[in-house]
Amino acid sequence: MIDHPGDTEDGARVDTVRTAETMFDIVEHLDNENGASLATLAGELNYAKSTVHRHLQTLEALGYVVHRDGGYHVGLRFLEIGVTARSKYRGYDLVRQKVEEIAEMTGERAQFFVEEHGKIVYLARAIGDQAVQTDPGIGSRIPLYAASAGKAILAEFPEPELSDMLERMSFDPVTEHTITDPDVLRAEIDEGRDRGYYFNREESLRGTHAVGVAICGPDGDVIGGLSVTGPSHRLNGERLESELPDLLLGAANELELNIAHS
Repeated sequence: MIDHPGDTEDGARVDTVRTAETMFDIVEHLDNENGASLATLAGELNYAKSTVHRHLQTLEALGYVVHRDGGYHVGLRFLEIGVTARSKYRGYDLVRQKVEEIAEMTGERAQFFVEEHGKIVYLARAIGDQAVQTDPGIGSRIPLYAASAGKAILAEFPEPELSDMLERMSFDPVTEHTITDPDVLRAEIDEGRDRGYYFNREESLRGTHAVGVAICGPDGDVIGGLSVTGPSHRLNGERLESELPDLLLGAANELELNIAHS
């Protein structure tokens, strides 16, 4: 049998991809389960123990995994990378300061998100003196369609990019109030464009409301979304529909000017 160089290269490439996929399967499982033993990882991921052990040794040597309390856990090397990635976002320091200011002014939770792979990612947050501790934390992801800031971000995408994004969304419900119909979401996005802000009424978490706006760069591209979240009994009526939107629109305008000249 004759070996063809192209076949050998393709096979090596496939093996490399599989190795990377296996490694990330292990890391994501450790993250989701808050750690696991070698036996648990091998059993739940359906990999041979020897394969899992080899990858764990590599990850541990590189600082991405630590072994403690009888199991393996995600290491702080990921924190270093995450902090670096966050700091690279345009205007991050300005945004962080504004988020803290909004939280102090409203007494609620304020946060800034960016879009990545069809979801929004918590990049900055601050807690006011009346805020409830309900958010999943920095780096967590939620669907664009289930968040006020996510809808605001979607509204800034031009066609046909917006239509393509909506077509790719799964529209899995987060709560019973989550929008799961792309036509309904499209109508809400179109309706909110003129006013510039969007609502989330228990669509990502029961008992909470939110209002959000987009932050755009000087060339018109969307940088991220800014929102305020609080319990539904406080964020309703005029406060939800007028006071907070006015505050956020003013903050967005100030941020956009500062980012443009930074």
